[in-house]
Amino acid sequence: MNNPNFNHDAVLSCHALAKAFQDGVLRVDVLKKIDLEIATGERVAIIGSSGSGKSTLLHLLGGLDKPSSGEIRVAGKKIDHLSENELSLIRNRTLGFIYQFHHLLPEFTVLENVCIPLLLRDLSPYEAKEKAFTILEKVGLNHRDQHKLGELSGGERQRTAIARALVTDPVCVLADEPTGNLDHKNADRIYELMLELNRTLKTSFLIVTHDIRLTQHMDRTLELVDGYLIG
Repeated sequence: MNNPNFNHDAVLSCHALAKAFQDGVLRVDVLKKIDLEIATGERVAIIGSSGSGKSTLLHLLGGLDKPSSGEIRVAGKKIDHLSENELSLIRNRTLGFIYQFHHLLPEFTVLENVCIPLLLRDLSPYEAKEKAFTILEKVGLNHRDQHKLGELSGGERQRTAIARALVTDPVCVLADEPTGNLDHKNADRIYELMLELNRTLKTSFLIVTHDIRLTQHMDRTLELVDGYLIG
């Protein structure tokens, strides 16, 4: 049954989303009745103090954690009660993830790291390499495709992580402090890259950040305060 509270054209949305953690008799309500809709191609930033629940919200929206209550939809599909296998499929086909610490695999080359989500989709190695090389060209790393992570700068590693997030043509990229581990020069390059890919690929971005400079490039900036999303 369709929920009338949802805009089914939104690429990512939640309604009355809540998350509480229980430790013995102590209950901590981290998120309280969050409503959020992300439109196609929209750039949204979420700010808030440390421990306010920003990363928790991102994990819930990406199907990496289960809510205590509420509903989540990705590309119109309700995900909050799916099995782990079903969630993995949704994540692989519709979402991209970028983290502060890139979570790339150091034993693999740049090209191999970007290929991994495509191989999980059962693309042939040839198709995966072709598509991965194309996205590496977009992020300016095609000349580094055979290099291992130890041979890359911090900015190059984060650009590799962005390529991996975008190689599956996701409807929305969820980014958790994507520039938090970079100096200002490399952070600015990452901002510009994400904005350019947003313009050319029409991918939506939901970004958790402490960096006020990044929020200036967003369509909307929301703030998590005492478990509520304001803005």
